[in-house]
Amino acid sequence: MSVNLSQSETRSGILLKQFKNCRQQTERICAPLELEDHVPQPMVDVSPPKWHLAHTTWFFEQFLLSTFIPGYSPYDPDFAYLFNSYYNNAGDRVLRPNRGLMSRPPVREVLAYRKHVTDQVMTFIASGEASQEALDIVLLGINHEQQHQELLVYDIKYILGHQPTFPVYGNAYKLTAENQQQQWISMKEGIYDIGFSGKGFCYDNEQKQHRVFLEPYQVSNKLVTNGEYLQFINSGAYQDFNLWHADGWDFIQSQELKAPLYWHHTAGKWKQYTFNGFAPVNPELPVQHISFYEASAYAAWKGMRLPTEFEWEAASDHFSWGQLWEWTGSAYLPYPGFKKAPGALGEYNGKFMVNQHVLKGASIATPEGHSRNTYRNFFAPPSRWIFSGIRLAQTL
Repeated sequence: MSVNLSQSETRSGILLKQFKNCRQQTERICAPLELEDHVPQPMVDVSPPKWHLAHTTWFFEQFLLSTFIPGYSPYDPDFAYLFNSYYNNAGDRVLRPNRGLMSRPPVREVLAYRKHVTDQVMTFIASGEASQEALDIVLLGINHEQQHQELLVYDIKYILGHQPTFPVYGNAYKLTAENQQQQWISMKEGIYDIGFSGKGFCYDNEQKQHRVFLEPYQVSNKLVTNGEYLQFINSGAYQDFNLWHADGWDFIQSQELKAPLYWHHTAGKWKQYTFNGFAPVNPELPVQHISFYEASAYAAWKGMRLPTEFEWEAASDHFSWGQLWEWTGSAYLPYPGFKKAPGALGEYNGKFMVNQHVLKGASIATPEGHSRNTYRNFFAPPSRWIFSGIRLAQTL
């Protein structure tokens, strides 16, 4: 599609501001950390903060600067190997479990790398020489970094939450009480439009918009709270195999789980790690750090179920969402008409459409402007370090 110069300049100016704010926000998230906090990788799913800082930088260098600036020379040829995540088309990479083994390059060098690439990208955007294709990559890179900002928050909490002294990060990412009265939102049977349409950014997995038929159902207007989940725990549900999927039962047995992640039973009371340190579990707050297995078992214990991603999206205008990502009963699969982009960027979503479940909504760690009701987040069923919660549904 042709774009006149004034439109191009307007878009460049907007993206320049968004890019600068995005890069600064990533570094603000890391600001409360000690230097040593940037390196640990206490489990495979957690990446060191230093790696996030470098990987989001490599993305812009690999897919924007090296592609659209003739003769561009990478900051360090080794960084493509060290900080590629899973893009096979972009070459070899350090295996994911080994990211925490890299004490080199030091954090100061990663920050110098960030500054170099940030400056190069800003100069390129401001030059007016960036094509619409290049600006599309800038926009994708901003959204990519925003995804990593949320993952960075998850990973920082896991790193600090597994320190013996439960250190304080700061007064951030706080949930609010789910104190509205329980109500059930009734949805009529019918055909509903699902997926993204219109102008603005979306990921390829949100397309294309299509129609689905839904039977009549109800969905809760509120998330499940800590107090409600405590009743589930106290009922002996973690010892009742009848409530669990076979995989879920094997998972909680092998991991010896008895409560959500970061919960500790001490002196006869439940406490949990928060970014403000160790605190009593607040029964009014929504329960978080829940795996799909636990969410599904809780729903079964209540005689209900999780909404499908289609039910959630169809009803989303009728309830408040955005505190926690909400597990759905839907496997992560392609929409009708989904097409992968050619090359490395085609690896962004499509190749993960197996053995994952969809989560809908957003969380307190989701960057501003990065949420929409068509967004399809996805994680493996055992995932608990993510900011995830439970909303119930039932068939009429």
